[in-house]
Amino acid sequence: MASNRIDDSGVILRDARTRYTTGQREENGAHGAFDAELRRSGRTPRTEVAVSRAAAPADVAQLLGVDGDVVVRAREMFDGERVIQLVTTYIPVDVAEAAGVEQVDTGVGGIISRMKEAGFDQGDTAVEDIELRPATSEESERLGLPEGADVLTITHIGSAEGRVVEVTKHVLSKGWKLRYAAPLA
Repeated sequence: MASNRIDDSGVILRDARTRYTTGQREENGAHGAFDAELRRSGRTPRTEVAVSRAAAPADVAQLLGVDGDVVVRAREMFDGERVIQLVTTYIPVDVAEAAGVEQVDTGVGGIISRMKEAGFDQGDTAVEDIELRPATSEESERLGLPEGADVLTITHIGSAEGRVVEVTKHVLSKGWKLRYAAPLA
């Protein structure tokens, strides 16, 4: 099994091949993939979470198939005292209520584990779209980047039985390496 670690240059490996598996998300009592991968890499993870209900951006609302409010989990993710990732997750209200993910601390394994327990098992595949774009002024400030610096964004789309149950938008600062696997057959 692949491990998330710091390479010789200090880069954090985000290994999409395994980061969302139950064993990885819950390893040593971790509260989700980010917590587990940073602990595994010898770093000190910390997350500040704000939970609310609000309208989703149009692209997210379309993916979720919703018209009204969704549950929004906005997070600043830290390595020690440095913000290294901004993450916003959008969840249909009925899914969030059933899974009990409107509180700040969603427990061991995070929201994916809570959804699975509530019958919204995302199975063994998620879709992630990656883009490189200039950071907004707010993102630059929060991530400590120069104005207009490029950021990697990952849009994670999780589905359960054909229904999109979460859309998570990650904005990564410098210092990440992404690893994926692609089928060749």
